[in-house]
Amino acid sequence: MREFSVRPEVSDFDPYTPGLTIEQIRERYGLTSVIKLASNENPLGASPVVRKVVARDAAKIFRYPQNHTPRLVDEISLHLDVPKESVLVGNGSDEIIDMLLRMKARPGDNVICYKHSFSMYRMCAKLAGIEYREVERGENFELPLDKLAHAADEHTAMVFVTSPDNPTGQAATVEDLSVLAGVLPKDCLLVVDEAYIDFVWPPESYTPVQAYDRFENLVVLRTFSKAYGLAGLRVGFGIMPPQLAGYLKNARIPFTVNLLAEEAAIAALNDDPFYNETLDVVMRGREYFLKELPGLGCEVWPSQANFVMFQPPAPAQQVFKSLLERGIIVRPLASFGLPKCIRVNVGTDAENKQFIATLGEILNG
Repeated sequence: MREFSVRPEVSDFDPYTPGLTIEQIRERYGLTSVIKLASNENPLGASPVVRKVVARDAAKIFRYPQNHTPRLVDEISLHLDVPKESVLVGNGSDEIIDMLLRMKARPGDNVICYKHSFSMYRMCAKLAGIEYREVERGENFELPLDKLAHAADEHTAMVFVTSPDNPTGQAATVEDLSVLAGVLPKDCLLVVDEAYIDFVWPPESYTPVQAYDRFENLVVLRTFSKAYGLAGLRVGFGIMPPQLAGYLKNARIPFTVNLLAEEAAIAALNDDPFYNETLDVVMRGREYFLKELPGLGCEVWPSQANFVMFQPPAPAQQVFKSLLERGIIVRPLASFGLPKCIRVNVGTDAENKQFIATLGEILNG
């Protein structure tokens, strides 16, 4: 068979490896029901309002969407009180990350994050041929913003901060992010990934979007996959300086956000009852996990996200497999460099109780 040469960054690339699907787990273990608490998805599923909108507009899918999703941009601008010229919608926030790295960073540049973080930053940097640097976290996995500041140099194109952080759930305050943005090199962007920002409390303490006009080098990333329940439609957005947003719009490929995703996102933004119910369920479940897990001998870290990270008193991979055999999917964190830890996202009240009961049975032998 003929072999083709590709860039070195591609030939030795370590791809993302998804877990088994619910259907595959049912078949493998002979289960009738499976509870998935592994991917930080919305515990309530998709909004009934959104499902009606998708069904209503399904007949339109033979049409191309309007490029750059201007109607959704207008809704986001109104919803967050930011200039529409600063809003860029993408096929998930992952597309915005990829575009930023390919269009902002130059050969010889570097980007910086911290250890045990979201793998997309490293993956996209490698594919773009950009050096990816990591700094150490604190003893309790604190976000090392001071270390990020010290690591940045004149060749640093951007610094990534995930807040709330995946997988720890910790969040940086607006004040801390303001300080970091102010000390970075002149041409360096501070990219704050706020995929889980809807779940912080109190919200005014954590998101710099509310003071967006104070920043000149800030990019904020958000997604519709979590609080809005649209993970399968792949839609997210970035808020950034208007000039940068304009460059990215000019250079991107067209039609990356599909027609149904735009309609669903507009509907989701305006469905306050579903959004508020999601927050109620998540915050109630998060407190339940933080209360119950220590009683099972687990070390637990505080969280501002829709998940909790914990270290069980037994080997994490063993606990993960035992839960899987009983029909409960959680996320072991060896791929994050945390082989002793597990991440579990909040489900419905019934799912949360089933998880705690089953984990107790496993840990108590």
